Amino acid sequence: MDADDAHRLVTRVMDREHGLIFDVLQPAAQGAEAPLQGVTKWCSCSRCREMGTDIENKCCGMMEATCISRLPHMSLDEHVLRLARRLRNDIYALHDTQLPGDDNREYRYAAYKNFVLWQYGALGVGNRVVIPSRCVSRIQDKYPDPIGRYTGFIEAVL
Repeated sequence: MDADDAHRLVTRVMDREHGLIFDVLQPAAQGAEAPLQGVTKWCSCSRCREMGTDIENKCCGMMEATCISRLPHMSLDEHVLRLARRLRNDIYALHDTQLPGDDNREYRYAAYKNFVLWQYGALGVGNRVVIPSRCVSRIQDKYPDPIGRYTGFIEAVL
């Protein structure tokens, strides 16, 4: 493949998946987990990070070696999350947004949904749970917002 063919291929891919530009521009992760953030009173796994509100300062309650964020079921694989996004869009007749930076937001949302389904099953309308801090931080580290804007936990309003 010559340089012109490669350029055309990259252009076609970016037209279909706008958010990939952030993957290209971000430094590649080395595969290592982030260093421990320091022990907090409320964390027993020694992996949690201080969150924006007290309600979000939730630990999985496990020991460091068995922290729920380290289990293989806590998949942040892009292909799994893309399938979850497409399935959700198909069920609810939605479309992914196509604005720059929204791709990572969609992946974060899919990862949060997958975690809740894995741990709690389908909760139903208006039922929400707080995801452990370390799981949230792993998701945010893997799929960051370009300007560091995160919603956090919001209580359901019925």
